[in-house]
Amino acid sequence: MALCLHRGESKNEMDNGKYVRYTPEQVEALERVYAECPKPSSLRRQQLIRECPILSNIEPKQIKVWFQNRRCREKQRKEASRLQTVNRKLSAMNKLLMEENDRLQKQVSQLVYENGYMKQQINTVSSTTTDTSCESVVVNGQQQRKNPTPQHPEIDVNNPAGLLAIAEETLAEFLGKATGTAVDWVQMIGMKPGPDSIGIVSVSRNCSGVAARACGLVSLEPTKVAEILKDRPSWYRDCRCLNVLRVIPTGNGGTIELIYLQTYAPTTLATARDFWTLRYTTSLEDGSLVICERSLMTVTGGPTGPPATSFVRGEMLPSGYLIRPCEGGGSMIHIVDHIDLDAWSVPEVLRPLYESSKILAQKMTMAALRHIRQIAQETSGEIQYTGGRQPAVLRALSQRLCRGFNDAVNGFVDDGWTIMDSDGVEDVTIAINSSSSKFLGSQYNTLSILPTFGGVLCARASMLLQNVPPALLVRFLREHRSEWADYGVDAYSAASLKASPYAVPCARPGGFPSSQVILPLAQTVEHEEFLEVIRLEGPAFCPEDIALSRDMYLLQLCSGVDENAAGACAQLVFAPIDESFGDDAPLLPSGFRVIPLEPKSDVPAATRTLDLASTLEDGTGGTRPAGEIEASNYNHRSVLTIAFQFTFESHYRDNVAAMARQYVRSIVGSVQRVAMAIAPSRLSSQLTPKPFPGSPEAVTLARWISRSYRVHTGGDLFQVDTQAGDAVLKQLWHHSDAIMCCSVKMNASAVFTFANQAGLDMLETTLLALQDIMLDKILDEAGRKVLLLEFSKIMQQGFAYLPAGICVSSMGRPVSYEQAIAWKVLNDDDSNHCLAFMFINWSFV
Repeated sequence: MALCLHRGESKNEMDNGKYVRYTPEQVEALERVYAECPKPSSLRRQQLIRECPILSNIEPKQIKVWFQNRRCREKQRKEASRLQTVNRKLSAMNKLLMEENDRLQKQVSQLVYENGYMKQQINTVSSTTTDTSCESVVVNGQQQRKNPTPQHPEIDVNNPAGLLAIAEETLAEFLGKATGTAVDWVQMIGMKPGPDSIGIVSVSRNCSGVAARACGLVSLEPTKVAEILKDRPSWYRDCRCLNVLRVIPTGNGGTIELIYLQTYAPTTLATARDFWTLRYTTSLEDGSLVICERSLMTVTGGPTGPPATSFVRGEMLPSGYLIRPCEGGGSMIHIVDHIDLDAWSVPEVLRPLYESSKILAQKMTMAALRHIRQIAQETSGEIQYTGGRQPAVLRALSQRLCRGFNDAVNGFVDDGWTIMDSDGVEDVTIAINSSSSKFLGSQYNTLSILPTFGGVLCARASMLLQNVPPALLVRFLREHRSEWADYGVDAYSAASLKASPYAVPCARPGGFPSSQVILPLAQTVEHEEFLEVIRLEGPAFCPEDIALSRDMYLLQLCSGVDENAAGACAQLVFAPIDESFGDDAPLLPSGFRVIPLEPKSDVPAATRTLDLASTLEDGTGGTRPAGEIEASNYNHRSVLTIAFQFTFESHYRDNVAAMARQYVRSIVGSVQRVAMAIAPSRLSSQLTPKPFPGSPEAVTLARWISRSYRVHTGGDLFQVDTQAGDAVLKQLWHHSDAIMCCSVKMNASAVFTFANQAGLDMLETTLLALQDIMLDKILDEAGRKVLLLEFSKIMQQGFAYLPAGICVSSMGRPVSYEQAIAWKVLNDDDSNHCLAFMFINWSFV
């Protein structure tokens, strides 16, 4: 290749009339200039000839040709290097895919064997009679006593041999998950392997807890990769702290670490988790590095972990990282995360957050792999940043934004947070942190030196959203700040950065009179996260604020705006900053987080409840039309968490609390309007509407509800062209008012048995969880009194009109309605079946 280039260079030079053979000194001089300026101008080339005597015998045109050829050689060298890198990646990826194929073949063989064994057992059972004699029972009991369930003895913390036994057992189980068939892995949709992809990402199916696995390639050496992965707080955004309480060297050159890990709760409606684990780092015979980890519990043995009152103890099943060196440099990484978050300790509506392997894959498994790939590309110089800030600084800013927002959402007592009394409505929680030790000497030192500085106040709330993709909502909030933000509150937050008092704002009719300009700072490799500066442009809104700068600035982090990412959490976090903010500038983050509540997909069909509620929820017979499967992504719920932080002066505490509470409530109302406006059904006519499930029980109940309403009130609940099929059920389900039924039993509380779509939205629940809600729990005291007074009228006359009032959803949010109608639902024998309620023109307060 070099010979061809030199021939081309000589030909060009001979075309100029004479052939020039460059001396080593001349080439060295030209190379120095090329290093400074690969494409010098004509004046620069003439200046070079004048200043460098050894080039005086060369014409400017020949110098120009030399630089052209030099740039061509440099371009071809870079292209050759790039192709070699791609070739190494493809070779390593091919090896990875071959291993994955071998694993899948083993899994298929195992399934075929199990299938044959099950058929044999079924045939054996069907051809023989089951022996239920006392003698058989006694023999089986003796066999069970001979083979008791193995229990690990309590291991002394000072006994390295016992801990090493646990570590080796953890290693074997982890390798079985990483490269074997210990877990039934299913590849996530959209995760196609390739030289530039993140890798192969899979989630578990039919296993205890939630599990995710990722395999990928990075251009870092195994030791560097291991160092990054062990520093979990640097890449796992939900990690609050990781304390290594003890390090024990092992005889094989490895180390055992006893670790206490605390993680944040994703929303205000749940409790944070902590883990007490053993981490084992060692090397395999093939040179691979392994970092495996598992929880130390009673069943596994080992020392007891530190107690924590504000956390729920989670279990980490054998997990870890297998890091294998690649030929030509780089590493091949296998990541396995397998945890049990004790989903039964949270409300049923939030359990999908703790039962979704996709969410675990996005927040932990893929986050680790993305972080390593990001550092690898930064190290190789593939990523160029603007603004003069180093990549590590930008990552630290992103980490501080996320950590500050998580602290605000969780409000841990040991950080100094305390809850203020509510104003009678529990929709918004106000927490205050006035601890001097929290701020003195920290990032808030410029604020806490004020004599009147009172601390930081946080207003937070959570709400459920229906049929709104998290990515779409966050992207709208990012691009259309004027739809929900208040300029006066932004001005107060910006002024609180300065060491001077500023009046507490009120809600202003002008809303948000300024415009915003987004100034990019950095983005991750796959563009799933953006760090940017937001300039809010606008004049001061009243004469007394004329001294305030017209422009305000926010440091903003936006993530999860890819609608195709399964289980991805979407987040928009921002903090006011000065125009020339430093790397250690004080940050007080606020923002939004939207997490999809995807139902657990690996629940065996045998555990499903076969009642009216499950029939309505899942359709008939467990089979779903294709249209419903395609549209299912847009018929799931999500939980939105809002947290806004403000500094305050001591004598303004109550004023700031009232302002913050009012502001968050206005934001909740704005988000509800935005969510209704951007629902997929209004955005795209190509989305197939969810087919309505038409079970015989549901059709019968709908017919009873409609006929009873007409018999008692003399009017029609809705107009139906035909009574055939499920036409009545469809009209009832899609009715704009909330219609729900509850049981009527003597000496028992009335519980809900059915609700249409509007009713489920009002109660913020699902059909499966509806039966856990009692009627007297959603009505306020006035509503219960009215119902008690009108109950005899309902039973005698058949119906009654109830006045306007307030009720409470299953999430504790107040709901107002203009009027309610209650009537008896009669079956075909005209016997009382249940009570029906219709709440007219309801809305969240």
